[in-house]
Amino acid sequence: MIDTTAMVGCTAASRYDRLHFGIIRFVHETLYGAFVNPYDLLIRAGLKCGQQVLEVGCGPGFFTIPAAKIVGETGHVYALDINAAAVEHVRRKIERGGLANVEVRLGDAGETTLASDSVDATFLFGVMHSFKDVSKVLREMHRILKTKGTLSIQSGLPENENELIRAVYADGLFNFRQKTKRISIFEK
Repeated sequence: MIDTTAMVGCTAASRYDRLHFGIIRFVHETLYGAFVNPYDLLIRAGLKCGQQVLEVGCGPGFFTIPAAKIVGETGHVYALDINAAAVEHVRRKIERGGLANVEVRLGDAGETTLASDSVDATFLFGVMHSFKDVSKVLREMHRILKTKGTLSIQSGLPENENELIRAVYADGLFNFRQKTKRISIFEK
């Protein structure tokens, strides 16, 4: 029997996906929010009104809703996650909030299906550790970003920052722009 409580299109969230998402949701919607202001981090990452933005690993939407409010009605946010339970949760959140400038997608960061040169900014907050092929993800971010578009990465731990910067530079796709707090910003 198929559990239809977390259906996304024709894809049902697995029991593991629902459990994993439940833990992430609890942390983001209770603990993380007590210490982190999503608006502050997104503004530091360079999000502005009118931008076309990709959020990789939207999880429970902790950054999605603030990003949509920052880019405003003239901007657009693509919120991407590989977990069907997360995608369905964020879709419900967007509907409740009455936001028309957000599109939630179930998919892989290495193959977004977005058009080339279509996005002003991408942000990958707290997800770099989960990619099996970081180089593939970075090539995809480069493909979809417009010229001078920005890639913002929030590193999880300070000791991983040098490794992160080396990974971004490895293919020569991005130039380092600046580091602010725990966010490294690169430009195409």
